[in-house]
Amino acid sequence: MAKEKIELAPLPAARRRKLQQLAKKLGVEFSDINFLHVALTHKSYSKKVEEETATETKPGKKIAHNERLEFLGDAVLELASSTYLFKKFDSLSEGDLTKTRAAIVCGPTLTKLAKNLGFGEVLLLSYGENSTGGRKRDSNLEDAFEAVIGAIYLDKGWEVAKDYVWRQLADEFNNVKLGKVLIDYKSVLQEYIQQKNGNVPEYIELNMSGPPHDRTFEYEVRLDGVFYGAGVGRSKQAAEKAAAEEALKKLKLID
Repeated sequence: MAKEKIELAPLPAARRRKLQQLAKKLGVEFSDINFLHVALTHKSYSKKVEEETATETKPGKKIAHNERLEFLGDAVLELASSTYLFKKFDSLSEGDLTKTRAAIVCGPTLTKLAKNLGFGEVLLLSYGENSTGGRKRDSNLEDAFEAVIGAIYLDKGWEVAKDYVWRQLADEFNNVKLGKVLIDYKSVLQEYIQQKNGNVPEYIELNMSGPPHDRTFEYEVRLDGVFYGAGVGRSKQAAEKAAAEEALKKLKLID
C-alpha cells in the first residue's frame, strides 16, 4: 500500500518572520522552523485545502497539521512536569504528586500560557474557523501549546523541551511552593481514569431547580457506567466538581 503523501502548508516570507519572532519569544532556536509552522497549523486549514484541491478523479492535497504534534507534546509535557515535581518536592506522596500535576497541567493553565505567548495570532486557520473566533478558542490554544512542545522536542530534543516546559510553568511551580495550588478535582479524576483504562468520566445532570437567576444543579459522575459520586452547585461546573470530589474520596485518592 502506497504511503499517503502529506505536504507542508505554504510558508511565505511574512509568516516565516512571524514564526522566527515567536521562536525568540519562546527562547528556542529552531533548526527547522517548519516544526513550529506545523505546530501552529490547525486541522481546519488542512481540511479546507483538501476540499479545495480535490477533483472527481483525485483526492485533495493532504496538509500537515498539529494534531500529531499535540499528541507528542502532551506526553513530553506530562513527563517534564512530573520530573520537576518529583525532584523538587520529595515530601509529596504519589497521590499528592498526581493531584498537584493535574492542578498545574490543566486546560485553563495551558490556554492562559498560549494566550500570553500570542499563539492565537499565529495560528493558521480556515476562513470559517477564523471567522467564528478560532484564534481565541480555548481548545485551539490548549492544543497549540502542546503541539509547540512536541515541535521543540522533535527539533531540539528532550533537554531543550524539558527546560522550555519548566520555564513556562515556573509560576505554577512556585504556587506549589507557596501552597496556592487549587485542586481541580475533575482534572485529577479524568487523569486517573485515563491512566487506568483510557476512558473518561461521564457527568449526568440529575436535577435543576430554582428561578433562572438563582439556579441549583445536581450532577452525578459515572465511571464505565458505575455511579461514583454526586454533587450540588450553583452552576453546572460547580456541581460536576463536587461530584468529582466525592468520586475521588470513594476511590481513596483524597481524604
